[in-house]
Amino acid sequence: MAWNEPGGNRNNDRDPWGSGNRGGNGGGDNQGPPDLDEALKKGLDKLNSLFGGKGGKGGSGGSGPSQGSGGFGLVLALIGLVLFGFLVYESVYIVDERENAVVLRFGKYHTTTMPGLNFKLPLVDDVRKVTVTDVRSFRSSGAMLTEDENIVNVNLSVQYRVNEPRHFVLNVRDPQITLQFATDSALRHEVGSSGLHGVLTERRAELATLVEERLQRFLDNYAVGMQILRINVESTQPPDAVQEAFRDVQRAREDEQRVKDEAERYRNRVVPEARGQAQRMIEEAEAYRAEVVERASGETARFDQVFAVYQQSPDVMRERLYIETMEKVLSRSSKVVLDIEEGNNLMMLPLDQLQRAGAGAMAGSRGGDSSETPYDMKELSERVADELRQRESNSIRRGR
Repeated sequence: MAWNEPGGNRNNDRDPWGSGNRGGNGGGDNQGPPDLDEALKKGLDKLNSLFGGKGGKGGSGGSGPSQGSGGFGLVLALIGLVLFGFLVYESVYIVDERENAVVLRFGKYHTTTMPGLNFKLPLVDDVRKVTVTDVRSFRSSGAMLTEDENIVNVNLSVQYRVNEPRHFVLNVRDPQITLQFATDSALRHEVGSSGLHGVLTERRAELATLVEERLQRFLDNYAVGMQILRINVESTQPPDAVQEAFRDVQRAREDEQRVKDEAERYRNRVVPEARGQAQRMIEEAEAYRAEVVERASGETARFDQVFAVYQQSPDVMRERLYIETMEKVLSRSSKVVLDIEEGNNLMMLPLDQLQRAGAGAMAGSRGGDSSETPYDMKELSERVADELRQRESNSIRRGR
């Protein structure tokens, strides 16, 4: 029975509060507070009995060994359970989707695991996770010597990522420091192979490409496990003490380039015009030559035809040639020669003077407006001829 059941409290020594021993009252009727020293002592005895020690005084000696054996088994079970949970925890690891894991077994490379749930040997395998998808970057700057022995300050940024986790983890102690040293070496090599003007102006973009190619070769030779994505040359400038002088030189070069561009534009405008004029003159000369040759050929052919006709009737042909020649000569003159029928006299009329006189008379009658010519040459000559014929006929009638 339990020590506190009614009628069953015969063994007062089983009362944990020791109520049967207080004040010599063996019936357990005393319900006062327990003695703390005695309760502590009994607690220590029970704890000692759990670990296989001897029990306390009284009737506890018979049950002490059995209780100590059961408590020790419980402790071992708890220790085994904790150890098993620890081993399970250490046997499983999760690799993020942005990472790869390098597994070292007894310090030697074993395998590279992909993202997901993976297993390892606890206390034997060492797992080192490496982010392989993120783009990392760092900046580098420094003063370096160019090929023409000038100092230039170069600032650039490097973007890279890890492409071989095994090499990244095992081949170098500090990949970041190695990358910085390699970048500085590649940059100094390319700047030292270029002139100052090229580094400051037109070769700046090319410099980034050359440094990127050389740096990637360095990293491949070192087997660092990193891939260079992009290098940006942010600024290239001379030292502060000589920046103003370099600005003056730069402005002078810009003026030189501007003048060259203006001269080039002028040349592009003038040279095609001169070439066009030269080509036009050549074509005109060719046309003139062709015209003269064709005219001469035509006149030669015509002369041959006329000569053949002339040989058949020389007198008629001579008269015709004379008339045509005189027509050509007199057509260029401002004077007209009239041969009136039934008359023996030839009359030469200065039609240009008559025309100017008639125009002046008409302008006077119109108030000084001489913009219109009253008669043309043909009409004036016809009128003069009619007048002469009329006068000739009148003189003949009076003679009769």
